[in-house]
Amino acid sequence: MNREYSIAVLAGDGIGPEVMREALRVLDAVETKYGFGTQREERPVGGAGIEACGKALPDDTLKACESADAILFGSVGGPQWDSLPPDERPERAALLPLRKHFDLYANLRPGVCLRELTEASPLKNQLIEGGIDILCIRELTGGMYFGEPKFYGERNGELIALDTMIYHRREIERIAHIAFQAAQERSGRLCSVDKANVLSSSVLWRKVFTELAGQYPKVQLTHMYVDNAAMQLVRNPQQFDVLVTENTFGDILTDEMAMVCGSLGTLPSASLGARGERTFGLYEPSGGSAPDIAGKGIANPIAQILSLAMLLRFSLREIAAADAVEHAVRSVISDGFRTKDLATGAANERIVTTAEMGEAIAAAI
Repeated sequence: MNREYSIAVLAGDGIGPEVMREALRVLDAVETKYGFGTQREERPVGGAGIEACGKALPDDTLKACESADAILFGSVGGPQWDSLPPDERPERAALLPLRKHFDLYANLRPGVCLRELTEASPLKNQLIEGGIDILCIRELTGGMYFGEPKFYGERNGELIALDTMIYHRREIERIAHIAFQAAQERSGRLCSVDKANVLSSSVLWRKVFTELAGQYPKVQLTHMYVDNAAMQLVRNPQQFDVLVTENTFGDILTDEMAMVCGSLGTLPSASLGARGERTFGLYEPSGGSAPDIAGKGIANPIAQILSLAMLLRFSLREIAAADAVEHAVRSVISDGFRTKDLATGAANERIVTTAEMGEAIAAAI
């Protein structure tokens, strides 16, 4: 074994530790099969970081991430921290600083509903016959989440709040190139989502995409307003192949896309940036910490496991291992394994726990 990597493992809160255990079980399986090794630096983050170290992103956790080849992230947040000031809450004080610190500007969220899971989608089957395969690319370090100035407090005796929506041309250009290149590798169809009829930032967004389209003659670029895109995702999701949009719109549309596909528990994500010639990334499930089901053994680990597959593919370049993980997930789904969130009552379904799903996927590898 001569291929060794370092992974920062940040399980976080809620169901995070449960699903992370199953992802690491699967990692054990692919390491054995494909002859590489990982050093795993497990660190607290989010609410766990607050409880252990007094803040959501402890210094030691950040240092572990800086020295790692990639970050495997679980989920953060829970009602016990909702009373904290906004800047100290796990979601805002852990994830956003990590994205900014490592300049993880490109968020890739595959929206895949396998043919076997179409019954789990809330959409009528004729709208998703054969399944769905959409790639949503979200700009992750600009826009309203990071724009300055921000303010929450009193002015002239009245409580007010201010967020600033701002984009620089360079931020739009780099996410545009990622989106055009992804579309080239798929069907050649790219839909850029904005609100150019209202927002100045979207006018610039659309202008940049239109100008860059000439560099990608094999890609058919279309534009769609975000409110229409939200409607079209439930009206006719199969019309989309690659979607690209700014930070806030992407946050909303990707969660909608996840439910169209049947469950947040099945969809991974990769937040990518560059580190020299390598791709550095933070890989996490698209869903949240789900504190209402934490500790019950019913959480779906597939999104965490597929996030591991994305880590293997993009940051470690262990392509065969990534393919094996994705194939194993498809295999167990085809064999009828379902966590509670995916249950439809079909005759061949076998309802399993979090650990049993992880065991089945590891065994399939």
